[in-house]
Amino acid sequence: MAKTIHATAVLIGTIIGAGIFGIPFVVMKSGFSTGFIHIIIIGIMMIITMLYLGEIALRTKQNLHLTGYAEKYLGKKGKIVMLLSLIFGIYAAILAYLIGVSESLSYLFFNTPNYSLYLGIAFWILMSLLSLLGLKALEKGEFIGVAIILLLVISMSVFFINKIDLSNLTTFPAQNLLDYLAPFGVILFAFIGYTTIPEVKRILEDHKKEMKHSIILANVISGIVYILFAAIVIGVNGKNTPELATISLGAPFILLGILTMSTSYLALSIALIDSLKFDFKQSKLKSWLYTIFIPLIFFTILTLKESTSFTKVIGIGGVVTGGLTAVLILLMTNKAKYLGDRRPEYNIPTSKILTLILILLFAIGTIAEIINFI
Repeated sequence: MAKTIHATAVLIGTIIGAGIFGIPFVVMKSGFSTGFIHIIIIGIMMIITMLYLGEIALRTKQNLHLTGYAEKYLGKKGKIVMLLSLIFGIYAAILAYLIGVSESLSYLFFNTPNYSLYLGIAFWILMSLLSLLGLKALEKGEFIGVAIILLLVISMSVFFINKIDLSNLTTFPAQNLLDYLAPFGVILFAFIGYTTIPEVKRILEDHKKEMKHSIILANVISGIVYILFAAIVIGVNGKNTPELATISLGAPFILLGILTMSTSYLALSIALIDSLKFDFKQSKLKSWLYTIFIPLIFFTILTLKESTSFTKVIGIGGVVTGGLTAVLILLMTNKAKYLGDRRPEYNIPTSKILTLILILLFAIGTIAEIINFI
């Protein structure tokens, strides 16, 4: 039981991250009931794909990461595609958090977004120095982040429950099909937790049959947190819900949001530096430079063009990384069933129809998100 709780907590800590702050805005655009359906459907899709990934991990004797599973069951091309998918997602997240923190700091100190560029660069300098030091204590920043988010949701429930206008949750502001599909990318991003499945396998050791329960429970809890968070923010703000939810909640919540995004930013930066160093055989200095400057360049260009959008960045990151990784997992599953080197503790039946439906849903969401991004 203790190991199951530990494994579930680790998975929740990876799934629930700073992406939650973009959910209320995109749900508001589509209407709360539509966003609620998105959270349920995407949650189910992610449970299925994570269960498949868990089975792949259990069928494999070696302790591998996602790129290792892709190479074993899809070959070197599969490994490269998986690696590029994961790196793209990290870059998108780092850029989104840079946008989010810069706007939060600007609103916190000046109550306007006009100083986002200068404060964003100051924040970037600080995070760049910390990532160069490679503070090991902060590599697991997502766990600090999820604790802050849970504190944030509980505090919001206490302070804002009496300010919720239920009419804000029953309106249908969507103007067209793209509005109805608006939540897909952001919510998909918020549910991504694939990379922790190999760690969950190691945590469970002789209790690997509990992996299935951990995956289901972690995703269900995450979905409930997302629904509650969106309901409170939209219920209080209605059509005035900002792209970054914490901006509308006051200084204490803005600070909590900044701390959450900062810990996630640092954890992802260190992870990307390590990936470039070990997977692409780059020196530590080059890996650090690639990690810090690419997001800065895009942040500066988007800010100067007044085109920064927290939700669009995490939305495109969600559909590319979340969707592509899910498709690769679906392709690996059948091969792992006859190429795997051990009997798994659980077996999820495969179906061509189910696989096609999942790929089709990911494809529709991806196309809609790309059109919206453009």
